Amino acid sequence: MRLDDLKPADGCRKRNKRVGRGIGSGHGKTSCKGHKGQKARAGSGKGAGFEGGQMPLQRRIPKRGFKNHFAKEYAVINLKDLARIEDSDVITPGLLVERGVVRQIKDGIKILGAGEIKRPVTIKAKIFSAAAAAKIAAAGGKAETI
Repeated sequence: MRLDDLKPADGCRKRNKRVGRGIGSGHGKTSCKGHKGQKARAGSGKGAGFEGGQMPLQRRIPKRGFKNHFAKEYAVINLKDLARIEDSDVITPGLLVERGVVRQIKDGIKILGAGEIKRPVTIKAKIFSAAAAAKIAAAGGKAETI
């Protein structure tokens, strides 16, 4: 068997209805669309959400607030969560995902200052809060922005 021998099985492909091809076809004259009216016209029908002239649901519901589509969403971690990682001197986003501290990195990782860190450790993240950076430096570690 070769690729050019392949063809669909018998009966699995239904032929298209050929409308507007004369009286004998059974689909002639009005081409199965009946007589006149909106649905008989080309490009017929109203769009999704049209409710017959009634005010559509998406326009009836009140709109509130503002959604910034360009806002960055960071995975947030506190120092107390990082203090649990004992066996590594360099903490990277990949290590945090591997250990299950964070599920998704999203737009980066942000380190916050809740909790304490006792040992010197190098932490690589996108953003550090001022409190977190100060606590890391006080413990003798480094806060590296990536």
